[in-house]
Amino acid sequence: MADISAKMVKELRDMTGVGMMDAKRALVEVEGDMDKAVDYLREKGMAKAGKKNDRIAAEGLANVAVNGNFAAIVEVNSETDFVSKNEMFQDLVKNIAKEVAENKPASMEEALAIKTAKGTLETELIEAQTVIGEKISFRRFEIVEKEDNAAFGAYLHMGGRIAVLSVVDGTTDEEVAKDIAMHVAAINPRYVDESQIPQEELDHEKTVLTEQALNEGKPANIVDKMVIGRLNKFKAEISLVDQPFVKDPDMTVKNYVSSKGGTVNSFVRFEVGEGIEKREDNFADEVMSQMKK
Repeated sequence: MADISAKMVKELRDMTGVGMMDAKRALVEVEGDMDKAVDYLREKGMAKAGKKNDRIAAEGLANVAVNGNFAAIVEVNSETDFVSKNEMFQDLVKNIAKEVAENKPASMEEALAIKTAKGTLETELIEAQTVIGEKISFRRFEIVEKEDNAAFGAYLHMGGRIAVLSVVDGTTDEEVAKDIAMHVAAINPRYVDESQIPQEELDHEKTVLTEQALNEGKPANIVDKMVIGRLNKFKAEISLVDQPFVKDPDMTVKNYVSSKGGTVNSFVRFEVGEGIEKREDNFADEVMSQMKK
């Protein structure tokens, strides 16, 4: 039997919201496999889909810069949230976004080598790290191109904790594109429409939903119909254009954009620290260790 630690139980509880004993039971059942434990709890109707990228940890800021028909979205990390309020750090992140949008590097290596008034982006990062006194890292970027008859939408939430860059075709109205970016920031869709959802993901969800329906005691002859309905709901929930528009829930995002003469082409959403495990410091243990010195 797998060794189930308290940390694993806590992690599963944080991901699914279930009780401690239910989390431990699920981990024991699947021999400590976290992903299988999430599926197990969902199949039992005890948890919603686990979101690995909810385990957000690193601090810092994201930003967006537009340069003609090109735009860049970037994320720069720091060790503490305090640094994100530092004016030097804020200016650094804005400048990195601007330089990336203008120079269109093909890799992080090329991005760090971009020439600036102070040297390169890499030397500016080193300087900021020295002055601020914290490790600062340029984590990622993405460059997006649009056609002339299209609009970029840029939106920063909480000063840059979340940054979104959207592209709407068929209109040059940046306010419409910004509305879409705001919606993406708030609702966090995963795809533009259901055609982008990988078949593997749909097959996995169908398996989970089937087990869920059977465990609810539904007759086998209606399980298939239930699964089809729930799968359609799942697809709509993660597809941007099928979601109720956040500013007017009576219409979908697709209907809103269509009413403005456009269609959603793409979006990129950066949430600071997503996918990075957080270093957990136990304050009580820290105090005790200091007292022993």
